[in-house]
Amino acid sequence: MRANCQSRKARGFLMMEVVLAIGIFAIAATGFAVALARTSDAAALAQRRMQITRILDSALREALSLPVLEEGTTTVSLLEEIGAAPVEVDTTIEILNELTNQDGQLLQQMYRIEVTANWYQDGAWNNETAETWRYGRLYQP
Repeated sequence: MRANCQSRKARGFLMMEVVLAIGIFAIAATGFAVALARTSDAAALAQRRMQITRILDSALREALSLPVLEEGTTTVSLLEEIGAAPVEVDTTIEILNELTNQDGQLLQQMYRIEVTANWYQDGAWNNETAETWRYGRLYQP
């Protein structure tokens, strides 16, 4: 009788150890799955940011390389998509009046170029902007 009781206790402890081990494994596996999902989200976000940066850089370089700058805003819809939405790029060129250097001399023919990318993602409109200045006669003899 005593041997039978000790055998039951041993089996009960073994079953408890197995259940405890499965529980610990489940907690660790859940933590790993959550970490993997967050890493995937971070990688997708970094890829989108890199794509937007590339689009802005390209549009800014295109505006900078124009031989003659004219004030105004142009909008271009790109075929590239961020997520499932197309990207619209607005390029604004405006002349900077009353811009002086450190010696107080008036700088003429200086333009401000601003490029803004707009796209719809995750239920909201998003935008990123890049800007620079350029001398108007940079590419003229």
